[in-house]
Amino acid sequence: MMTAMSVLLGDYPHTRPLKDGTVPVPGVECAYAQASPLYSAFARMVRSLEYDVCEMALATYFQAREAGVPITLLPVAMIGGTHHGSLTRLPDGPRITPRELAGARVGVRSYSQTTGLWVRGVLREDYGVESSDVTWVTTEEPHVAQYREPENVCRSGAAKVADLLRDGEVSAAVLGPKAIGNQGAGLVPVLPDAQEAALAWIDRHGTVPVNHVVVVRDEVLAAAPQAVAALYEALAASIAATADQRDASPAGRAVSAGWSDPFVASVRIAARYAQEQQVVREPIDLDRIVKDVPFLDA
Repeated sequence: MMTAMSVLLGDYPHTRPLKDGTVPVPGVECAYAQASPLYSAFARMVRSLEYDVCEMALATYFQAREAGVPITLLPVAMIGGTHHGSLTRLPDGPRITPRELAGARVGVRSYSQTTGLWVRGVLREDYGVESSDVTWVTTEEPHVAQYREPENVCRSGAAKVADLLRDGEVSAAVLGPKAIGNQGAGLVPVLPDAQEAALAWIDRHGTVPVNHVVVVRDEVLAAAPQAVAALYEALAASIAATADQRDASPAGRAVSAGWSDPFVASVRIAARYAQEQQVVREPIDLDRIVKDVPFLDA
């Protein structure tokens, strides 16, 4: 008997073999959903459990887990990369150093956006700027409805984060990788020698920041663990089959499946950053998260 499963994954080279059937999912009939932009599906997943399996931003997963949303993390890094270049400013505007952001206003799509989490972690770790030192001006609410933002977070009526910067509402803006090349065209990094600093971060931590993971509804995992395992194994096979399509850049190295040391290290660092920034209020028990996946060993 086939198990029907609704699945929302982004369109990447490493998901294409899965979606086109080149890599089969034995015993599972997958209905692949679409969402544009992709992150719009994350709120629907954590608020109404719209899909059986769903790609999800790592910070959203942390918040959903703390809020008691019945989902389980599967150890798949769908996308990732460094974000030292994600903190931007106007090329012809006043130069501002990272430490001068203390007391300033910085734009970000949502306070719980994972790119913002990584940027704030770098500011604290490398420049001594706490997340609470900055007023974070957002254009969107969090995906997790139960989450309450810190007092130093405020909402703007602007449609895009880059508009906040160009309209003079903020001194700098955090933009994700896709936004950098679109609404952020022409902006420049705030952090000095951003590319070199990013590679130094990777060398220091032995990992690449993970942005998106995969989650499964607990009800589905309990009722059909073999089907979930089959889908996970097929996704892992799809990632392995497309390894030659990824380069040695941080983004290429980030994509993975399994509880590898780099993946665990990245999630552990993100979990620490999340608590330091009040993205979550309680410590995240990664050992418990690992044990929640019955068909995988760490």
